[in-house]
Amino acid sequence: MKLIVGLGNPGARYAASRHNLGFQVLDRLAARYGLEREQKRFDAWLGSLRWPVEKVLLAKPQTYMNLSGRAVQQMVRWHKLALGDLIVVYDDLDLPPGQVRIRAQGSAGGHKGMISIIECLGSQDFARVRIGIGRPMHDTVDWVLGSVSAEEQKIFNQSLDHAANALECWVKKGIAATMNEYN
Repeated sequence: MKLIVGLGNPGARYAASRHNLGFQVLDRLAARYGLEREQKRFDAWLGSLRWPVEKVLLAKPQTYMNLSGRAVQQMVRWHKLALGDLIVVYDDLDLPPGQVRIRAQGSAGGHKGMISIIECLGSQDFARVRIGIGRPMHDTVDWVLGSVSAEEQKIFNQSLDHAANALECWVKKGIAATMNEYN
């Protein structure tokens, strides 16, 4: 079993924000494969994909970004997952808008959702897909929680598709092949 976690904030207010790109990538995968079932469990919306080869769970923590680790820790423990079967998708201020980077492990890079996950899991040895949102000249909170322009959304649409394709590759071929093909 594989667990794909998309980071974001719950509620309609944040749905189109830069901080919810992780949720949006999971929505793309769910649209492609359909969800066998969806339920609220482990402080997250959790769905199973209709995947041809392996069971794949999609999770959107509902704890708000800064407490995402609580939900991820519960899912990893309950399903007895190795950290190699976990991948997290999230926005990144340090990458240009739309750039996608896949890593096998690493630090949180200041991302509060990732800080929470690393602290709760006691490890940073899990894969991640980072989607660039660029660093603003003004307040960071307003930037990440703000809505995107139509022009910017075109860029993000391409990166969301690219990230979804990379996640499919990860499930089928693993992290090394995914990094080679999608970075």
